Formats: sequence, C-alpha cells, structure tokens
Amino acid sequence: MVQIYILFLYFCKLMKNIRNFCIIAHIDHGKSTLADRLLQATHTVDARDFQDQVLDDMDLERERGITIKSHAIQMDYVENGVEYILNLIDTPGHVDFSYEVSRSIAACEGALLLVDATQGVQAQTISNLYLAIENNLEIIPIMNKMDMPAAMPDEVRDQIVDLIGCDASNVIEASGKTGQGVEEILAAIITRIPPPKGDPDAPLQALVFDSIFNSYRGIIAYFRILNGTLHSGDLVKFLSTDKEYNADEIGVLKMKQDPKKVLLAGDVGYIISGIKTSKEVRVGDTITHVENPCDQSVGGFQEVKPMLFAGLYPVEADDYEELRSSLEKLQLNDASLTFVPESSAALGFGFRCGFLGLLHMEIVQERLDREFNMDVIATVPNVSYNVITTKKELIEVHNPSGMPSPNVIDHVEEPFIFAQIISKADYIGPIMKLCLDKRGILKNQVYIAANRIELSFDLPLGEIVFDFYDKLKSISKGYASFDYHISGYKPAHLVKLDILLNGDSVDALSSLTHIDNAYPFGRKICEKLRELIPRQQFDIAIQAAIGSKIIARETIKALRKDVTAKCYGGDITRKRKLLEKQKQGKKKMRQIGNVEVPQSAFLAVLKLD
Repeated sequence: MVQIYILFLYFCKLMKNIRNFCIIAHIDHGKSTLADRLLQATHTVDARDFQDQVLDDMDLERERGITIKSHAIQMDYVENGVEYILNLIDTPGHVDFSYEVSRSIAACEGALLLVDATQGVQAQTISNLYLAIENNLEIIPIMNKMDMPAAMPDEVRDQIVDLIGCDASNVIEASGKTGQGVEEILAAIITRIPPPKGDPDAPLQALVFDSIFNSYRGIIAYFRILNGTLHSGDLVKFLSTDKEYNADEIGVLKMKQDPKKVLLAGDVGYIISGIKTSKEVRVGDTITHVENPCDQSVGGFQEVKPMLFAGLYPVEADDYEELRSSLEKLQLNDASLTFVPESSAALGFGFRCGFLGLLHMEIVQERLDREFNMDVIATVPNVSYNVITTKKELIEVHNPSGMPSPNVIDHVEEPFIFAQIISKADYIGPIMKLCLDKRGILKNQVYIAANRIELSFDLPLGEIVFDFYDKLKSISKGYASFDYHISGYKPAHLVKLDILLNGDSVDALSSLTHIDNAYPFGRKICEKLRELIPRQQFDIAIQAAIGSKIIARETIKALRKDVTAKCYGGDITRKRKLLEKQKQGKKKMRQIGNVEVPQSAFLAVLKLD
C-alpha cells in the first residue's frame, strides 16, 4: 500500500512538470524557425543533425517553404534545478490545413501565438486564436521577426493587446532567426501554461490525434493520455472500432521514436501494435484498456468537412486497387482527406475525393506521386450543392454527372462562406471589386489600425476555389490575408456546363457553374483545349453546351496529306478522284477515331483566369 502511495506521488510530481503546447500563427510568420530555436535551446537536436525547418520532414514542405503536417516532439528543459518535459506541436498556417491545427489544439493546454512584427495581425492569426480560446488554452503572445528593419513593434503590440486583451508587458519580443527572446519564451511556457490535469489511477483514456503508416511495423498511432497509465505489453482497444491489440511498443516522440516502459496521464506518445488495416485507426478515436475500460470516449473533436470535391483516376486502369491502397495510407497521415469510389465513362474507375481547398488538392496529388509513385488524372473541382426536387426531396450533388434532369429540379442551393480579409487600406478598391465580381456581398468593414482594414463578405464557395486566393495576393502585393468558414446554403441559378469532343461529352471536364459565368467560361475552355489537344487526321469539334444548347465552339483542323503531289499532268478528274477518296477516308476516321485528352488539358482548365 505504501509503495502504491509513493508511486502515486511520483506520478503527480512528473505530471506537475509536463507542459503541452502548440505554436499557432498565420502562414509565413516564422513558426518552424522559432521551433528550430526552441529545439536548439533545449539541446533536443544535435548540431550535426540540425537543418533549417528541422521538423518539416517532407521534401515537399522544404521546397515550398510551408508546413503541411503538424509535428509533435518532446523536449527536456531544466530551470532552477527542476527538470521539465515540454511537448511541442508545430502547426501549419495555411487555411487549407486548418484541420491539422484543430487536432493539435485538442492535445494541448497552451499555445504560443506568433505575430509577424513586419506584418501585424492577419486573418489566420485571428482564426487560429479563436480555435485556441474555444479549447480554453492559455495564450502566450509573441512578436516574431524583431530583427527585421521593417518591424513595427509599437503598432503590432497594440494590435495584439486589442485582439487578446492582455497587458502590453506580457507580449514577448522575439526573433526566430537570431534566437532573441527564446529563453524568455521557455520561462513563460513553464510559468504561464498549466500542467495537464488527469488521474494516473483512473481507467486509461487517450486521444489519437495523428497516425502514420510504416511498411515494416504497420500503423503507428500518436496519442495524448488524458487519464490513466499505459504500460508496454498492455492489452488495449480502440473505442470506435472495438478492436483489441497488444501495445507491442510505446514511447515518446523526440527526433526519433524513443521507446518507454510506461506512459502517464499528460504524456504525448506513440503506440505500435501491429495494425495493418488503415480503417482500424481513426483520428479522434480513444484508446483504453480491455480489462478496465473508460466510461466514454474523448469528446469535442471536430469532424472534417470537405470544401471542394474532385475525381482522382489512375492513368492505367489496372492501378485502381493500388490507388485505393495509396489513398488509405495517405488518409492515415492526412485525416482531412475523404474519398469514395466512382466511375466515369471517359476515365474508368476512380475515386471522388473531398479536399479543404485547392492547395490541399495539389499537395495530395503531389504526395501520391512522390510517396506512392501513383500517376493520377484529376477532374475539375466542384463544391457540394443541394438540389431540391419538385417533390421537395433534398439531393446532395458533389459531381456534375449526379445532377438530376432539369424537369425534376425545383431549385438548386449553393454553399456560401463568411470571408474575412485583412489588408492595407490602400488596396480596398481592387479587393472590393474582386469580391463583387465573384458575386460577393459586403457585410462589414472595420479599421483595426490607421492603415489596416478588415473586410467581411458573403461569398459563394464555388467562386473562390479556383484562383481567388492567388488574385487576392496579386492585387494586394502579398499583404492581404484571407480566412473563411461555411455560413450556409442559398438558392442560386446554376447550370451544368458540358464539354463535347466530336459530339461526345467528356464528363471529367463538366462543371456546375452560375449562369452568368457559363458563357465566358465555356468559351475559354474551348479555346484552351484547341491549343492543348494534338491534331489528328480528322477535324475535331470542341463544343461547350448547356443541355442541348451549344454556347461555344472551336475546331481543330485535320492534318492534311498532299495526296495530289504525284499528279504532274493529265485531266483534273485525276486530282478530284484522289481528293474525294481522301475525304471519304477522313469521314470514316472521324466516326471511329478516338480523341486523347492530355493531362495538361485537365490541369490547364484549373488555371483558367
């Protein structure tokens, strides 16, 4: 009994010295660079192993200079002779990866809120802050990039104070590049962020917040223990699937996986139990013991809601099952990706995938190519529409081919977003014109500083998935920031735009669009396809159609062989006979010939202005 009491006191002492926190900020405000300095200050990474953006372990992240995945790592830090365990989660900043941020926040008690001293508070800064406040996290505000000549410390400090309502003295001045303020940040983490709450003697309750697939060891799940204690070799089960496994190996996440014999309430770690089927591990699931299970699963975890949908098809039809396996493995590491099987007359069997944005879609395609060597064709992205039939039935349409016949449609509703744009006041005119051209409705405008304005718009989601973000950055010279969330569905006059090649519809290029955009969009697609589709031995007619009405047409002229070259004399009827024979051959060729649409044509449609 005495031994159990001593063990309990030891566990409580350990828990008191644990701090779980994440870094949140707008894109490119220096999260990964500051994480590098924290790792160096706590001697978590050796000098010979160090490289910039050390936590960004994907080549894709390094090439683009953005964080795509959240990265958890444990640091050991000693202050005043007391050893502390700091569990850091570095999060992405782009709006397309906000689901990664919500998962990281669910596993923490505190957050470092980074604000670029040269740019000030941006849209995603506000969005991520609200997420942290909803989860009752302790916020430590930090002004980063203080070494830059363009830094505006007084102005940015006032913005942070107005946003959070903290004292100006609580805002830490730092620089991820030079290491300024790092010791002050570590001290603030220990003094301001509360230790985790939890009972080591209670039944095991652990939240799964991420997972990866290892071809040798199966699926490795990352978790945060809220209550209870987990030993290596314990028999555990996942509550949502009710499957039982042996905890073959458990441990903490340092630069490499560090095996441990026991993990306590408050710890962040990993579990390897030989799971081979990806469907058996779900992000947001709860791990507990088989013999003494917890009463309920961990609540409050956000369900992912895709913003746009696109079809992914293998270039080779035989690779269908391989593509399914690749998507399942990728979904383990990217829980915001959703997919269901579908088929297309032009492309065969594939999958209808849900993404959080166009950048997310691009990253998924790139990862399929690099990590799984899968060459895929992507269809034109569409958002999800609600179709109300004449019988007042609701049909959810993710794909133009799923659109019912016009005579049974009462009306169509499209998703709208509430968008927040923060920019310099100099660019208010071009930004408003861009949003109004996209059928936006101005809801509010507020000056948050002398030369900074926040604009709020209601915008159709279908109008922003293609090029809105790129255009916004261009017209504001990179200063404007953008954040949004779904606000609901509103009735809209939408039509299905079909693309026909020699009279045959190419369903991969079909799209649902507003009637006002259909004519210019159809004409641009036809012009672009005329440039990209190779010439054949016969004429190719490219048409854009709404129902049976053709609204645009382009023709790719046939390659013509000079069959009369050998006629050097004699009657004209000799030439006419040869030309007539060629004409009949081309007519037959057009009837039976297939038109190959290159992948570049599909990609070009996505980039249409």
